[in-house]
Amino acid sequence: MRIAAFFLFSMLLLVPGAESAWAGDLSEVLTQCAACHGVDGIAKSADVPHLAGQQELYLFNQIKAFRSGGRPHKEMRYMSRRLSEAEMREIARHYAAMPR
Repeated sequence: MRIAAFFLFSMLLLVPGAESAWAGDLSEVLTQCAACHGVDGIAKSADVPHLAGQQELYLFNQIKAFRSGGRPHKEMRYMSRRLSEAEMREIARHYAAMPR
């Protein structure tokens, strides 16, 4: 199920104009994050980390490491590849603000 959800949301990235939608509105990106990490930042699968309440700087650094390939993970590398630094900071801020 998790793999199917990942591929379904990944297909959204191929839609024309999807890249420009990320520039100002991260709701689509956060929807993709929620497919594995949960809407509330609490993952439903044991092999997916909870993001809710994590330190903002930690989350930002992890997303950045996935994007650069410094932290290997195929799905996260794919999901983070087009994120700007500002978008990575917003995503980190979003999950850090959630209660654990």
